[in-house]
Amino acid sequence: MAFTDYYQILGVDRDASDKDIKRAYHRLARKYHPDVSKETDAEARFKEVKEAYDVLHDAEKRAAYDQYGADWQAAQQAGSQGFHQYQYQGGAGPQAQGFDFDDIFQSMFGGRGFNQGSRQSRAHFDYPGEDIRARIQIDLEDSYRGTTRTITLGSDGGAQPRTLNVRIPRGVVPGQHIRLAGQGNPGIGSGANGDLLLEVSFRQHPLYRVEGRDVYLTLPVAPWEAALGATVTVPLPEGSIDLKIPANSSGGRRLRLKGKGIPGKQPGDFYVELSVALPAANSAAAKQAYNAFKDALNFDPRANWGGRA
Repeated sequence: MAFTDYYQILGVDRDASDKDIKRAYHRLARKYHPDVSKETDAEARFKEVKEAYDVLHDAEKRAAYDQYGADWQAAQQAGSQGFHQYQYQGGAGPQAQGFDFDDIFQSMFGGRGFNQGSRQSRAHFDYPGEDIRARIQIDLEDSYRGTTRTITLGSDGGAQPRTLNVRIPRGVVPGQHIRLAGQGNPGIGSGANGDLLLEVSFRQHPLYRVEGRDVYLTLPVAPWEAALGATVTVPLPEGSIDLKIPANSSGGRRLRLKGKGIPGKQPGDFYVELSVALPAANSAAAKQAYNAFKDALNFDPRANWGGRA
């Protein structure tokens, strides 16, 4: 018996999950069903897809198929324990013993059976449209205040482009999905349209970085601001704040502004990380100042480095 690669027919890997197999089957069955497909070999492809699914969605049949390959049916007929007999009937594709081919059609499409009469005599069926997944990039500031963005769908394919206004909710974070009900692929018959699922990501910001709902800003400070203390105006995604730099601060010190991160039921925090910026010694006056600074403080930055006393 010639070997038929059911995994290849469904377009899934050999380690595909049951969910992946069912999803692939529903997609292909909908694509090749003769009532809706324009493919010249739609009926044959539909039966082929049905045959592959009928084996791979059943754990026992799939195990026999994986173990014996083309001989898996013979192994069953020879008395393999725990398997239901599987046979060909009239060359029309495999059917499990006692299996009604119309069941799968009715459960998926809500209509009459695949083999009952001509297409014209088949009952009308409804099938929901598939969801569309896409990505939308926004600015961090959009998450703080909420906004509306205009997107275009379908411009890279045969479908007529659609322009949608998307409401960006306040407090949205990267990885979160915005669902637009009914904006996915159209259904068949009276089937509802699918939804559009937009995965949110943030554009790279010149000042901030985001971790969860927390926002981080690296703030450059002069050596005398870090040593003596100062009050510095800090830009926030919403407005600004006068931040007090404690005296004797060092580079890398982190100052926390509680609740000033991305808003939500539990808002994030805003962290200001200090970075001490050194003036360049690019003039005689600057070099003289650095030498005076060195002589006045007698400072050894490596005094306690590596456990040295």
